[in-house]
Amino acid sequence: MALIRCCFEPPELPEFFDSFVQKCTDSSCCCGCCSALRPRYKRLVDNIFPVNPEDGLVKSNMEKLTFYSLSSPDKLDRIGEYLYQKATKDINRKRYKLAEIAMEAMDLLLQACHAQTTLNLFVESFLRMVQKLLEDNNPNLKIMATNSFVKFANINEDTPSYHRRYDFFISKFSSMCHSSESQDLRDSLRLAGIKGLQGVIRKTVSDDLVENIWEAQHMEKIVPSLLFNMQSGDMTPVEDATNVTPPVLAEEVLRELVGRASFGHIRSVLKPLLTHLDRHELWVPNTFAIHTFRIVMISIQPQYSYTVVETLMQHLDSNFKSSPKTRTSLAVVLSKIIAIAAGESVGPSALDIINNLLTHLRTSVSTTTEITTEESQYQEALINALGEFANHHPDYQKIEIMLFIMNTVPDLSKKSKSDQMLQNILLKSLLKVGTQYSTVSFEKAFPASFLQPLLKMARAPHDPTRMIVMQIFQALLDRHQNEQVLSNVSVKPYPALSQEPPSRSDIIFTHKYGANIMQALIDSMALSDRVDPLSSSYNTAALLIVEMSCSETVQEFLLFILGIQQVASTVETLGAVHKCNLHAIAISLLVLISRVTGINNLLEYAQKIIDARREEAAYYLPPLLEPKKMSSKNLNLSLPHLSIDKLALGECLQNAGMDAQRLNTGAPYTLHQTDHPGHRHSWVESVSNMTQRNSSADLTVYNGDVDSVNSSPGVTKKILAPEFNFDAMKRALAEPTETAKKEQRERQMQIVQTFREGEFDDLMRRTEPKHELIQNRLNELFNSLAVERQITQSDNKTAQSQASHEKPVYETNFPELFYY
Repeated sequence: MALIRCCFEPPELPEFFDSFVQKCTDSSCCCGCCSALRPRYKRLVDNIFPVNPEDGLVKSNMEKLTFYSLSSPDKLDRIGEYLYQKATKDINRKRYKLAEIAMEAMDLLLQACHAQTTLNLFVESFLRMVQKLLEDNNPNLKIMATNSFVKFANINEDTPSYHRRYDFFISKFSSMCHSSESQDLRDSLRLAGIKGLQGVIRKTVSDDLVENIWEAQHMEKIVPSLLFNMQSGDMTPVEDATNVTPPVLAEEVLRELVGRASFGHIRSVLKPLLTHLDRHELWVPNTFAIHTFRIVMISIQPQYSYTVVETLMQHLDSNFKSSPKTRTSLAVVLSKIIAIAAGESVGPSALDIINNLLTHLRTSVSTTTEITTEESQYQEALINALGEFANHHPDYQKIEIMLFIMNTVPDLSKKSKSDQMLQNILLKSLLKVGTQYSTVSFEKAFPASFLQPLLKMARAPHDPTRMIVMQIFQALLDRHQNEQVLSNVSVKPYPALSQEPPSRSDIIFTHKYGANIMQALIDSMALSDRVDPLSSSYNTAALLIVEMSCSETVQEFLLFILGIQQVASTVETLGAVHKCNLHAIAISLLVLISRVTGINNLLEYAQKIIDARREEAAYYLPPLLEPKKMSSKNLNLSLPHLSIDKLALGECLQNAGMDAQRLNTGAPYTLHQTDHPGHRHSWVESVSNMTQRNSSADLTVYNGDVDSVNSSPGVTKKILAPEFNFDAMKRALAEPTETAKKEQRERQMQIVQTFREGEFDDLMRRTEPKHELIQNRLNELFNSLAVERQITQSDNKTAQSQASHEKPVYETNFPELFYY
């Protein structure tokens, strides 16, 4: 009996066989014969456990077991199952040290044998072991099991696994992320849980055969667990952290998760993210929301960033009944991240985002009867988001965005309060885009499809609408940052005024559209007597002059200034204060254009008018007068000698050696004038193209193109040959023959001879004018001369009666061709 007790201590029947097996593996046991009855792999496994659990794993015996596993890989599954059974019994009996030794042995075998083709069978036992340790309440076992799982997750398996599931690990690791133990233990468990989730992500994302981790049931556990740990920290960046903390590690795992998401899976991450922010009311304040979405936008694959913006907009749609603060915070988050997505969204996707933002703006205006402060902040946040989005697009796309916004602005015929509010909101968004645009060429910045509706809005009866339109013009016109300098109406020289001569394309743009813009400015100035709208219109006109003034455009701007003065002098519906302000604007623009163009004669003339006004009518000078603060009784408006004289301006230009024909013959702009840009611009261009020619020019030097003979009398245009084969094209490209050159010289001489010797009436009949603009101007001029002649020659009735029957010379139609 003593021999038996040397091997077995308490003779309890349930533990009899287990104790027997364990004791008989010892070489010193008196029943050594029993060890021969056990398989070798069991003996090797039993030998790795020490007599005293505190001594840890027996490393020499562990090496034997590892060598055996490598030599006989078919035994791996049995070794793993046996280790699992032993660890299960140890855990049930609270012998945690032995369980930890078994887990350590599993780790070593896994690392040593991970290249074996039979590893899949061992992995099943390994995962069961990890699961068993995680199910226990001992925190050390949980942390150890998690570390073992992370080591397993970092192993790249060559063989596929069809039946492996990780749903238990996702649930368990997620619960560990929400641990509420004491401070030190809590951080350790949370770190272990986050590491475990990271291991699950790495193990499942790269293997399409395992359980799909992107399903909602898994993402709804992983994403909130990461966000819970992130919000509990101080947002310390990973690179600045000396020790890895749960918030830092959770942020790193979220970056990895988002970075591994494909196009079809990114919404699976965003949905629980938004739900978490909603449930925990993390939108107000939105610091954490902005931080989280920035992480998402930086980590996501660039081509999928548009999906994040789209999802956030849809979430904004679903929160249209939420408080204005919540919607404002959502819009601010959108504005912070939308710029990151702008670089990857082109074409329809860019306009789709713009359309969604505009839809939210329209919804905000239509659902509120009165704009509160909070609602206004929400609208400003949407406008900022739109501006940030447009800022990261190339200039040609900014023009498309501005055109798109302009087409959504309600028509001026809708005068309801909601429509006016919507006009202002949409124009503010247009202004936000315009401030991000860097103007190089006015022709590209103001395409006709954009300029025409903008000029129409400049005539809006609502003052705030007109002021926003003027700000849009200022943002696009101001290429040299002069807007702040020119914001105040003044006749004093502006300091630090930056300018450069306009390019040829800008001059052509001025000839083509400058009249339309200046006409809209005059109409805008006449609509309100308030100082703010008038100052805004002046600022636009001043920028137009600074950017486009040169010797070829100065006459148009002088006619514009005369037009402002004429409106102030002739329109009876304007108030006295309003008229005085218009006179002040006119003289201020005259001083500005004289300084910009460097015409000293013009500046001296303007200074004389200013000095005279200071003595007799200081209210004709800046600053602008407030209608409510100024009484109109003391304002004397019958002072024609203090006005700007058209003839004097022409003399100043002529004395400066410049052409003044357009100024002398053209009429100043008037209120609500119908634009005929084709007539006016044709005349301006024709004058600018004529380089001081006179009627005595030698016609023998004519060297016109052959195509111009269509307008020459007695000469017809040569018709091209009907055949267009290779030989014909080759002949056309070849050097002209002597016969062709001789024919060309004969045609030129024929044209010269016709103009020299032909009858004047015949030439006029052959060169009919294309329009009647010049004729109309001549008729007006000769009619005025006829009136004067009638006054001075009233005593000669016979001559008058004879002139009435004969056709006057001045009524003869002179075509443009004969003006040089």
